[in-house]
Amino acid sequence: MRTLTILLLAASTLLAAADTKLGKPLTAKQPVTIAELLAKPADYVGKTVQVKGKITEVCQMMGCWIYVADERGNKIRVKVNDGEIVFPKDGAGRRVTAEGVFTKQELTREQAIDSAREEAEDSGRKFDPASIKAGIVIYQIQGTGAVIVSD
Repeated sequence: MRTLTILLLAASTLLAAADTKLGKPLTAKQPVTIAELLAKPADYVGKTVQVKGKITEVCQMMGCWIYVADERGNKIRVKVNDGEIVFPKDGAGRRVTAEGVFTKQELTREQAIDSAREEAEDSGRKFDPASIKAGIVIYQIQGTGAVIVSD
């Protein structure tokens, strides 16, 4: 009986330590650095990219987006279609490899306000519409898969 208990504890520890795979399997052979994406975004728009880093923020409403940061603090948002992937709301601070199509969105000031308001609501932050002065360009990854590394 004691041996069985020890085996069950060991198995549960191994299972708890497993990486969390979300969405489709990752297919890119080599990740792109977040710094490279941000430095030359036009080179990657419309292409499937893979990034690695630390999750800094997660949508607290539906788990439909995360921000991934590299060791220098460069950040990129990974957005998924609602319900296709649900990022764990307690994922901030964990390491992730995320993959998807790099996109560019040009927003008017009104669209930028709506987008910023929604993101603030999703993350429980206050938002001041006056902080948005003009339209913006958003680069992000339309996520298709991710692996959150267990620590």
